[in-house]
Amino acid sequence: MSPRLGVLVAIGLAAAVTSVAVAATRSEPRMGPTSVVSQRAFEGFYDGHKDVYLSTDVSSKADAKAMSINYSQVLGKVKGMPEIYLVQGRAAPGQLAIFSSEPGEASYSPLWSETILTWKAGATPTLITRDDDIDKIEKTGKLTEHDAGVVLNCPIVKVG
Repeated sequence: MSPRLGVLVAIGLAAAVTSVAVAATRSEPRMGPTSVVSQRAFEGFYDGHKDVYLSTDVSSKADAKAMSINYSQVLGKVKGMPEIYLVQGRAAPGQLAIFSSEPGEASYSPLWSETILTWKAGATPTLITRDDDIDKIEKTGKLTEHDAGVVLNCPIVKVG
């Protein structure tokens, strides 16, 4: 190896060692070692397509028990979240939860305020895939909604 090439290699090696040392001394938060766990995932509608989400925590003890997820009393105190609409009782075939936002939008949050939708007697349930359609259907007198008073932590982990 030529002396000039040796100097270049030495300079390159020194730069590499320096950058590793700098990276090792940065004050970055550490979350600990990773592992893989198995958890049920669900599908819900947003703007006519399906998103995949996880349900991890809820502010209702009864819901936590029914869904086999964590109960969190403090979640119930959080206000101003987007809505997740859940149809109770009769529903159209294939009906899923309906989100009012998704990742990438300014209003997205992994915390949701549960709103319960109920089809009125005599109404034929139709598949709701967009939150914008809920108000339109309500104006026809076929659907009602009410705030469940429950906060659900269910981050959307896959869009579309």
